[in-house]
Amino acid sequence: MPQTLSTGLIIAGAYADKARRVLFAQLRDKIKSGEISNKEVARAAAELNRMLFDILVNKLKTDKGDVVRVRIDYEVEDGKIKWLWDTLRLEVFRRIPEEEVAKAISETMSRQPSGEAPSYTVARLGTTPLDDVVYEVKIGETRVGALLVESVDGEAVVKGAVTEPQPLIIKRAIIDVEGDLDEAVEKNLPDLLDEAEQVDRELAEKVVNEILDELP
Repeated sequence: MPQTLSTGLIIAGAYADKARRVLFAQLRDKIKSGEISNKEVARAAAELNRMLFDILVNKLKTDKGDVVRVRIDYEVEDGKIKWLWDTLRLEVFRRIPEEEVAKAISETMSRQPSGEAPSYTVARLGTTPLDDVVYEVKIGETRVGALLVESVDGEAVVKGAVTEPQPLIIKRAIIDVEGDLDEAVEKNLPDLLDEAEQVDRELAEKVVNEILDELP
C-alpha cells in the first residue's frame, strides 16, 4: 500500500531537510521493527532530494525565499523504498521582494488616497441588437465591470456589475440624461455603485460576462 510524503508549505531553502525528517517520521515504526534500516531511509531521502534539486534549482530557478510544497507516493518492499515518480507533485509560490511590494503600495496610495472611492471611468463598447448600449467600467487601464444601458425619453435604465475593489451589482437603476449619454453614465456611476448590492465575486463576474455577451 503506497504512502504519501508531503512536506507541507516550506521555504525552498529547507525542503531537503523537511523531506528527510518527514520520511524518517513516517517510517519510524518500520525502523524500530527492523523492517527497514536507517541507512535505507537516508538513501531514499537523498535520492528524492537529488531529483528535487534538479527540478527546483536547476530547472525552475527557485530562490531560497520562495515557498514550495512537495508530494510524492512511495512503497516499501523487501526493506527498500521505491519512489513512485509519476505521482510527484510540486507547488511553487514565488516570493516577491519587499522593495517590489513597497513600490506597489506606494504607487497605489499615490493614485488612491486612503479613504477615497476608486476612480471609475466608462467606455462605450457598442450596442446590442435591441439598441441597448454596452459600456466597460475601468479603474485605470483595467476593466473591472460592465454596464447595459437602455435610454428612453431623457432617462436611462442602467444594469451592471463591477468586480473591483469589491464585487457589486446594479440590478436596475434610473438616471436622468441631459445631453450626452456617455457623460451621464460616467457622472452617475459613483452614486449607482454606492447604492449597489454587494455580492460574491463569482456572481459579479457572471453578470459582467453576460452583459459583454450581449454584443453582436
